Amino acid sequence: MSTLVTYFSLGGTTAKIAKEFADSIGADVFEIKPATPYTEADVKYTNPVARCNKEQFSGKDIAVEGTVENFEQYDTVYVGFPIWYAGAPLVVRSFCKQYDWTGKNVCAFATSALSKIGKTAEKLEPCCKNASSVDAKLVFSAEDVKNW
Repeated sequence: MSTLVTYFSLGGTTAKIAKEFADSIGADVFEIKPATPYTEADVKYTNPVARCNKEQFSGKDIAVEGTVENFEQYDTVYVGFPIWYAGAPLVVRSFCKQYDWTGKNVCAFATSALSKIGKTAEKLEPCCKNASSVDAKLVFSAEDVKNW
């Protein structure tokens, strides 16, 4: 069995942490990308009609670009993302719903300068059905993830 580091990133912070962490432990990496990329206007949450707000309030799954090959080979999956609406972005939850998490340990690491981790794990758990465990931690560096 092996480890996979997945991540969703817009500003680059989560991507940097995920890649550095994966490199330090020799893990595979997969970038979670919406099939229709986000623009700056799409994620301007102060605009009530911005795409991110419409998606959040609709609760509908977001199409994700690509899939993880041989997902069954991983026993531990790290899922990185910025905190949106006090949890994982909808595109991350949509990604998670596509896979069989039976027996896998899920370690969600969130990046945010303003938000707390809150109930991120509890909100992500239903998307990772049958995972052995789902835990979440707020991180600021790859070293924070490695020390987890």
